[in-house]
Amino acid sequence: MSAPIRLLLLAGLAVSAAAAPALAQTRTALADPDADRLFQDQNGAYYLKRGDRYVPYAGRVEFGRAVLDRQAAAAAAPALAPAPAPAMQPPASRQAALVQPEASGDPALSPIEAAKAKAVLRTPDNGPIDYAKAYGPIEDDVFPVRAFDYKRMSPAYLRQEIAYNGPYEPGTIIVDPRAHQLTLVQEGGRARRYGVGVGKQGFSWSGTATVNSKQAWPDWYPPKEMIARSPKLASEVDKLQSGLGVSGGLRNPLGARAMYLWQGNKDTLFRIHGTLEPFSIGKSVSSGCIRMINQDAIDLFSRVNVGSKVVVLN
Repeated sequence: MSAPIRLLLLAGLAVSAAAAPALAQTRTALADPDADRLFQDQNGAYYLKRGDRYVPYAGRVEFGRAVLDRQAAAAAAPALAPAPAPAMQPPASRQAALVQPEASGDPALSPIEAAKAKAVLRTPDNGPIDYAKAYGPIEDDVFPVRAFDYKRMSPAYLRQEIAYNGPYEPGTIIVDPRAHQLTLVQEGGRARRYGVGVGKQGFSWSGTATVNSKQAWPDWYPPKEMIARSPKLASEVDKLQSGLGVSGGLRNPLGARAMYLWQGNKDTLFRIHGTLEPFSIGKSVSSGCIRMINQDAIDLFSRVNVGSKVVVLN
């Protein structure tokens, strides 16, 4: 990291930078003087703070600040107000502001990043669940998703619409590690259930968290301890912008979508995400994260708002 840039950690240290006059002019054009202030997690990924949420940022950085044009700054300004209660399906403009700030039309975006910004706005299919369609190939995403042979999977771990009369409000995600099932509570006494893979012994986690951010085909930055435990993984990581990791794509273990779970302002390091190993669903094999068949991860992702409550049962 260059000398004039000192990015703070999410623990709360302030950013200090030697800014050029041009930077000052850019910041006065922003609706909020701290709209371009960057935060950084322990994996080196950048975030912008919007209200009480930290939103992933993948754009240009100068003098320790995000480079936001006037259009992007204007689009971001409403997001500085307190976020409303999670809805089942937020308006597209609100979802874009919360999920991908780089979806504002920044000409600096690469084709891949532009495709990701479009992918996060995919609308869900609310028709009856047809497994041949639900688990068929997806050709119009950032990367092609192969069809899943659902006939080889136990029906208990396939997508289902079910009745729900439990205590949790619509929009809540409930994960039952013992049953290897994830349930999204919906309106009208209904819920949507999916099969999941969960953490193996010693890596499981339970508690309450919040979906702090959502990403399509995200980069993966495994902890150093995980790299040290796996020589195979050590041979697969590359030097990316934010450290050693695997670029989003068809060889990335996070799969097609990821939802990042935080408790307050702290990253739990646990995710709900897709997988390269769909037949691990229904098993306890992960390093703690909650994995889903890619088609199911895409479907859940399109129905969940940033700010949604996640309850992982003990």
